[in-house]
Amino acid sequence: MALDSNIRITKDFTFDMAHALYGYDGPCKNIHGHTYHLSVTLLGKPIADIEHVKLGMVIDFGDLKDVVKREIIEIFDHALVLNEEAPYSKSEVISNEFEKVILMPFQPTCENLLLHFVNLLDGKFAHNTKLISLRLQETPNSGAEWRLEDN
Repeated sequence: MALDSNIRITKDFTFDMAHALYGYDGPCKNIHGHTYHLSVTLLGKPIADIEHVKLGMVIDFGDLKDVVKREIIEIFDHALVLNEEAPYSKSEVISNEFEKVILMPFQPTCENLLLHFVNLLDGKFAHNTKLISLRLQETPNSGAEWRLEDN
């Protein structure tokens, strides 16, 4: 067994978020919500230093959780995400009645949100690990995936 091999580790997260697709030609043009499932995969070699408290780990799952919670979950959980170009996005009713409204410079589709999350997480992990995959499930049977190897 090669103890210096690369290992992929994955942690899954769940959060609830609402959005609307401005100008869309289907029902998703209306404000609606999803329970999102986000999978974050890192690549690295397990720590081999016998003096290191994280011996045998690529990264402590708790450290991975802390980064994702800080960069994504705490911001987007129970938020309403809107395209900043939508005329209703600047409505006083929305800004006065809702605490967590996030205006994005893009259409908040599953695909675009996923790419935004990649940007939020890029470079936030220890130097011995690399972000290689993010998967965002919007519904039980619909989602998007980003892989470093595809880019």
